Amino acid sequence: MFNAITDIDGIKVGHAANLEGFTGCTVILCEDGATGGIDVRGSAAGTRQTNSLESQHFVEEVHAVLLSGGSAFGLDAGGGVLKYLEERGKGFPTSAAKVPIVPTAIIYDLSFGNHKIRPDKEMGYMACKGAISGEIEEGSIGVGTGAVIGKAFGMELAMKGGFGTASRRLPSGLVVGAAVVVNAFGDVVNNDNNEIIAGARDSEEGHILVNSFEQIKKGVTSKEEFFQDTTLGVVATNALLTKTEAIKISQMAHTGFAKTIFPIHLTSDGDLVITLSTRKLKAEINIVGLLAEEAIIEAVKQAIMAADGFGIMPAYKDIVRD
Repeated sequence: MFNAITDIDGIKVGHAANLEGFTGCTVILCEDGATGGIDVRGSAAGTRQTNSLESQHFVEEVHAVLLSGGSAFGLDAGGGVLKYLEERGKGFPTSAAKVPIVPTAIIYDLSFGNHKIRPDKEMGYMACKGAISGEIEEGSIGVGTGAVIGKAFGMELAMKGGFGTASRRLPSGLVVGAAVVVNAFGDVVNNDNNEIIAGARDSEEGHILVNSFEQIKKGVTSKEEFFQDTTLGVVATNALLTKTEAIKISQMAHTGFAKTIFPIHLTSDGDLVITLSTRKLKAEINIVGLLAEEAIIEAVKQAIMAADGFGIMPAYKDIVRD
């Protein structure tokens, strides 16, 4: 066990990043395909091919999920994942060719690095080539490279977000894992005591964390434009799920975001969760959903605690605590 989404057999994860643009992407490969479902809670999601995860869509299997920086420009990276999968004969069979199904979702990270550099087809391909089934690097890597949190007072008083992963296993053999990128408007809290562990700060030089929700209630508004905030999650499990059940797991997993990020699911957010089932083991759906919530909670905290501000803005590890 690596305490990662790769603890599910058949799931691999790969990162690619550009440290001039401070952006990147992360791919979750499903070696034998997976049944998928999605639940979108944010009002500003940016996606590609996610219709295949909806209950009314007749395609029953997906082959990878891509999480990318670069805002809508980053959707181009999905082309590299399609190329990689096509070369390996993966995809939905048609009369002419196999067409890989690669749901893709993006975060807005253009304000952190060089906004003219975005994830592209080559970066998506490189993420696939580097995908592994073992221990996964967390923090400011892949899609988490340019992620930022705590934006109530603008980028100047924000903190670094990132990518995180975690998993849960039961004696029955059921495994549920999660991978997230935290690029939220809100603060990240410790769900055990509701203490803010990272988020908006009191000043550019200060390391005192400010409760964003309390400030919003007082009428404080962000200097930043809206539609720059998104937290994305991918849940994977070896449980045998239908598409409708995978959608339900995605809904339940969002509770993990609600317990660790506050405020969450605003009009400016593009928050969503995708669930992937590798269809190996019969399991009770509510147990799967509760384990997904737990994995999401830990993955969020891992993303923040492993983040690196690259000397541009403070990260969790830079904040002095009593």
